[in-house]
Order: sequence, then C-alpha cells, then structure tokens
Amino acid sequence: METIDMRKAYDPAFVAQVQAESGQNLSLCYQCGNCTAGCPYTFVYDIPVSQMMRLVQTGRREKALSARSLWLCASCESCTTRCPNEIDVARVMDVMRHMARREGYVSEPAVKTFWDCFLDSMRRHGRVFELGLVAAFVARTGRFWTDMDLGPRMLPKGKLSFLPHGIQGKDEVRKIFERFAARSGS
Repeated sequence: METIDMRKAYDPAFVAQVQAESGQNLSLCYQCGNCTAGCPYTFVYDIPVSQMMRLVQTGRREKALSARSLWLCASCESCTTRCPNEIDVARVMDVMRHMARREGYVSEPAVKTFWDCFLDSMRRHGRVFELGLVAAFVARTGRFWTDMDLGPRMLPKGKLSFLPHGIQGKDEVRKIFERFAARSGS
C-alpha cells in the first residue's frame, strides 16, 4: 500500500487549473463510482475514472497526468451521463489529457501520435483527410503493416479519397488553430 505525505503531494494550483479549464466543481464528486461502472474502457485503464477524479481532488498532478487512462479515454461521455451530480467527467478527462500533452506526460505515444496527425490534418485541410492521416501516422510510427489489409477493401467503396476534399470555411478552421496557438503559446 502506498503511503503519501499529502503536505508534499497536494498541488492546489493543479486542482484550480483543472476546475478552471473544465468549468467543473470537482468538490461535488463524492466517489460513488458510477463513472467507473459505466466506462466501457475501464478494463484497459491503469487508474479507473473515479480514482482519476480523486487524484485531481487531492491535487496529485504527476500521478494524474502520467496515467495511461487519459490517453485511452474515448470521450464517449458514459461517465458524464451516469454522474448523479452532473459533473462533466469526460470534460475533466479531456482537460487533463490536454494538460498532460502540454506538460510532456505521454504514457501512450501511439495515441498521442495519432492525435497529432489528426490535428495536423484538420489544420491543413479544414477537415480530416483520411488517407493523409493514415499516411502521416504510418510514417511517424513505422507501423507499415498494421491494418494493411483494410486499404484494398476500402478503396473500391470510396471510403478513402486520394485527394483532400475542399470545404467551405477552411480559413475559419485555420483561424481557430491560430487563436489556440496564440493563447497557449505553442
């Protein structure tokens, strides 16, 4: 059993930051466990959702931000739907994932790489260019043979376009990325 000196481990700035960025009052969580019970990915998490909420409440920045659970969360919002106190738990998890990314906590590199490729595609094209996304992910991870059998079945069905689709509002999407970069300093 892990013994923790909370006088040293408690980071009040972390609690305040998660609450401010998520817009959620985390003191309302009384650890009922409904979020964990409804989560379809609990079986792969290193730390269940309710315990992630407790880590935030107790200001355990490093433990919370280094959890694999943040990167494996599908943001399906089952946890949010089940919360009796109407805490947007999925939003809290999302905020912590963004914080982990900004602060260099990456416990699932392939997931982060996919996320980066997805955002790059959105930034460039205003929407996801699927074939470009897959090509970028494969190039960055070296996973050349993973899912290779899917391509020949998808191409004849028109599921993968060789060129990105043009969209209206592409400049507006680019401006969103620019505003975010200016705000976050990245």
